[in-house]
Amino acid sequence: MHGGERVVEVLRAHGVTALFTLCGGHISPILVAAKAKGIRVVDTRHEVTAAFAADAMARLTGIPGVAAVTAGPGVTNTITALKNAQMAQSPLVLLGGATATLLRGRGSLQDIDQMALVKPHVKLALRVTRVRDLAPAIERALRTSIGGVPGPVFVECPVDLLYPEHVVREWHGAKTARAPKNFAEHAERAYVDWHLGRVFGGSALAESAARALPAPPEAAPGVVEKAASLLRRAQRPLLLVGSQALLDVAGLDHLTLAVRALGVPVYLSGMARGLMGVDEPLQLRHKRKEALREADLVILAGVPCDFRLDYGRHVPGRAVLIAANRSRADARRNRRPTVAAIGAPERFLRALAVRSGGPRKEWAPWLAALRGRDAARDAEIAAQADAPAAGGLNPLAVCRALDAILGRDSVIVADGGDFVGTASYVLRPRGPLSWLDPGPFGTLGVGAGFAIGAKVARPHSDVFVVFGDGSFGYSLAEFDTFARHRLGIVALIGNDGGWTQIAREQVEVLKDDVGTVLARTDYERAAEGLGGRGFRLESGGDLDATLRQALAGARAGHAACVNALLGQSDFRKGSLSI
Repeated sequence: MHGGERVVEVLRAHGVTALFTLCGGHISPILVAAKAKGIRVVDTRHEVTAAFAADAMARLTGIPGVAAVTAGPGVTNTITALKNAQMAQSPLVLLGGATATLLRGRGSLQDIDQMALVKPHVKLALRVTRVRDLAPAIERALRTSIGGVPGPVFVECPVDLLYPEHVVREWHGAKTARAPKNFAEHAERAYVDWHLGRVFGGSALAESAARALPAPPEAAPGVVEKAASLLRRAQRPLLLVGSQALLDVAGLDHLTLAVRALGVPVYLSGMARGLMGVDEPLQLRHKRKEALREADLVILAGVPCDFRLDYGRHVPGRAVLIAANRSRADARRNRRPTVAAIGAPERFLRALAVRSGGPRKEWAPWLAALRGRDAARDAEIAAQADAPAAGGLNPLAVCRALDAILGRDSVIVADGGDFVGTASYVLRPRGPLSWLDPGPFGTLGVGAGFAIGAKVARPHSDVFVVFGDGSFGYSLAEFDTFARHRLGIVALIGNDGGWTQIAREQVEVLKDDVGTVLARTDYERAAEGLGGRGFRLESGGDLDATLRQALAGARAGHAACVNALLGQSDFRKGSLSI
């Protein structure tokens, strides 16, 4: 086997079924081998999209997602996606091409110090220099990416390790084909022979057998018992479940049962949205800040006290704080917890449900009060959705129309600012792993990549992307990818002609809209030119019929772009962009 085949053998042995890429000569053997070995190769129009797609694949399957990109600018184009995966704790493996080992540092095409560039943004960066080390390096990358606190891993694979040995020897032999005439030429020939002998030496040895990926870490039993004791004494407990609790994809049913068995009122954030379905009595969606400030015990399951919880200030100092997190640093970020359960938060909740004794009758009035607030807020939003919006569609009405057609097996990808913020109040993910957002990095541009990864991971699911018109600019070219690979994805653009999330604050405080104004572009026509199907929604249009038409086309393999022209709305007035 050549090096590309060795890489693919390890990926396949660990359950990787898709490889996301943008082609390049440095990585061609990996792509060809993947196709030959039955791994689906999905090529995108930008390397960052390939990395985002691998990230989404990892989140939805529980198996590290893999992307392969060429050397130099191919690698540099993925940095944002690597940092996003690092902050979202997503197990992503990036295979980066590199110049031949013999030419490193000599000015060859696209040769830069990739390791120095990538290292700050990954859990581990590996440079392979011998063919025999390729398979162990890929195996180590996969295990490292998902072990402990998951995150991205980079493996640099020089081009001469990937091609067949006779081809590589021909490359170097062509530069010294004639017989050496002097000592310098003899020395050069000897050095090349020695170097290639080292590169390929021992490559015929048996590869290490693939091993199972590491199991999630668990908190100490004594910590669980202490948390259970505190919970039994609480009068107004509250549970927050975050994205980290869904890393163990295979155990999601157990997690759902554990949350129900605890009987604690629960808010879901990030990728945990949808965990409990739509009609779960324990689940709350609105007024989280007020609930936190009234609680006497708060369990943070995979949720750090970062900006989303006002750096811990949403939880009152008098309250008992139980932080369950794989990361010791995140468990203690900005706020010292009463109990720090270091380990997989979903495992902690399962153990806590067994030891806590279940829901207590004195919690009933607390839950009833919280549900009353939720119902009142839902009624307010419904009334606001029925109001006309000057100059176009009411964004709340658009989001309610989308929510009405969501099936039980739908995936929603969120990529935008103001419109996505509105959607988060309205859309109700129907089940576990049905909501994808960038995570704490707040990265715009994840939409197309996440949608590609979601559709490849779950080909029979309806995949929707909710875009702002600003964020859609990052993803438009990928309609070509959707069309070539027959990925039936529905993109809904909330088009209000601006970067409204930024403008709300900038115009209010600084009295200037500079840099925040966009054109009311006919995005649906651009998508059609790239192979998709376009739909335009204007004031007075039939929201339900248009969205259902777009969805029907997507189910037949035709990507759809729905350009919804929004009117002015004060629904998110006062929201901050920092």
